[in-house]
Amino acid sequence: MLDLDQSAPDHRNDALHIVFQRGKLVMDMRSRQPCILGEIDISQNQWPVARERYIGHWSGQACFAIEISESSDIDAMRYQAGSLYQLLGRVDDGVFALAGRAAQLLDWERDHQFCGRCGQSMTTADGERALGCATCKTTLYPRISPCVIVLITKGDEMLLARNARFPRPMYSSLAGFIEAGESAEDTLRREVREEVGVEVGEIQYFGSQSWPFPNQLMLGYFAEYASGEITPDMDEIAEANWYHPKDLPPVPPPSSIAGQLIQYHCRRTQAG
Repeated sequence: MLDLDQSAPDHRNDALHIVFQRGKLVMDMRSRQPCILGEIDISQNQWPVARERYIGHWSGQACFAIEISESSDIDAMRYQAGSLYQLLGRVDDGVFALAGRAAQLLDWERDHQFCGRCGQSMTTADGERALGCATCKTTLYPRISPCVIVLITKGDEMLLARNARFPRPMYSSLAGFIEAGESAEDTLRREVREEVGVEVGEIQYFGSQSWPFPNQLMLGYFAEYASGEITPDMDEIAEANWYHPKDLPPVPPPSSIAGQLIQYHCRRTQAG
């Protein structure tokens, strides 16, 4: 539903907006798609726009990511400012991806106001989604950080771990950032070894998901257990164990790729 081929319109009639204030997403609690606000919301509330980025066309309408002034008043009876996490499970995947794209574009612009090579101000490049430096000709594109996320299986059982930094008792698959010079498969084997001390055998690609916390692209895999005893590193992983589909701890929702991996494995064990 998101069309990236169309350029930004010359007018703002019927435009859609993903609105942020102080880094928080502004949501309309009366709407079925709470993160998508219309032009009338901006004008009637008289929200001054501090920054904006054209995202693309959503269902035929131009859509912009905007950050409103920190001093803007938000009607607490209608709007709520919160985290992108609050959208998980409340909207479909396309809408969540749209809001995530908006957040990433605004974060990228905020973090690259000046050239990292010569220190001069960056400006929007013509004809492409990029920031350019007129002095040294450096061009910067929105940053994407590739990660792997893997569900390790041993027969019907799956290895689930609790992250030491996660505030709630949630058990999930293992994940890690791809480092310079690594393939996704290299990263997978290294992260598993470092975090829980086991080795994996056959690897099978599952799918990917944009994860805007803040700018990851999650590459999902299944991996078969090969050897080793589970030994959490106690830095990132506080606890890890084997779990059967019939006796699962709290796991991520199906709107996340971690939840999708777990659900897929549960379905295939039932079918088999």
